[in-house]
Amino acid sequence: MRILAFLILLAAPVGSIAQIWEDRQVFGPEGAAETLRIISSTDTSFFAPIISDYITTYPDTAVEYLVTSTAELDAAFRSSPAQYDVVISSAMDLQLKLANDGFAARLSDIDHPDWAQWRESLFAFTSEPAAIVVNTSALGALPVPNTRQELIELMRAHPDTFAGKIGTYDVRQSGLGYLFATQDARASETFWRLMEVMGSMDAQLYCCSGEMIRDLRSGQLLVAYNVLGSYALAQAQTVSDDGQTLAVILPSEFPTTMMRTALVSQQTAQLQSAANFVTHLIALQSAGDPANFPLPPLSAAPETAGQTTISLNPALMTYLDALKRGTFIKEWENAILQGE
Repeated sequence: MRILAFLILLAAPVGSIAQIWEDRQVFGPEGAAETLRIISSTDTSFFAPIISDYITTYPDTAVEYLVTSTAELDAAFRSSPAQYDVVISSAMDLQLKLANDGFAARLSDIDHPDWAQWRESLFAFTSEPAAIVVNTSALGALPVPNTRQELIELMRAHPDTFAGKIGTYDVRQSGLGYLFATQDARASETFWRLMEVMGSMDAQLYCCSGEMIRDLRSGQLLVAYNVLGSYALAQAQTVSDDGQTLAVILPSEFPTTMMRTALVSQQTAQLQSAANFVTHLIALQSAGDPANFPLPPLSAAPETAGQTTISLNPALMTYLDALKRGTFIKEWENAILQGE
């Protein structure tokens, strides 16, 4: 989980700004012939087994794994694309735009379904839902909501209980949060009613799923909305030190599911090794061994898995248009920042 246990300030390459990483770890032998530099929004705990398995296959290669938020990842890579070899993010729209803008190398040798890639340059390797996560210990005798509408009705019926105890992404800061919000808004007007009710309850805003889960486990939050399912499920399997338990709900009316993606930098100096890593990553998810691939694998193609699975197609970039983004952010602020 991304709980900012420590921050590492690295001196950035000449010509770029310094970058604060949420985590940085180096895997593999000292003095390796090559060191892959991977920038990612996925917590190291999920990728450590994947990287270790890769190094077992390629023992002369080391991996430097750098973790930051989806929005900061996009900005850092765009400013210095030659400084990173592989880019991994849960913000599908930002990744697709990177590939569309020519930042990704084409890897024609990777065997992958057409629906799970974009022009042989962006490759999906997980299917992960956005979830409602509830601290059932703190909720007490109140019912656990199974839909967005039930969550709205529960908050309206118990405003004193939920005041200041609801969490969601700050879509101005989080690329993944913005993706989930725009997809929710396209699917149903319930999203805007939910944002308005959450705003009236003094919703707490977060950059990352890990921070929301941390505050759920401490009892600071009762409910978090649109938390990344893989993070939530990993924590729901355990009980916190003070006995807090979590329930992960996929909204039954339309769960929104994203695909985590990877690309190789067009400007990498280690094209073959970077391509080997992406190929190895895809092979591990296909094998389905949770010991080596602790993330959820790809599910069925979006057209067969349901309309709420986000597809890799140009429509995904619609809300990245500056005018559309500005309009959406303004509507979101009007709904959720009622006390400001």
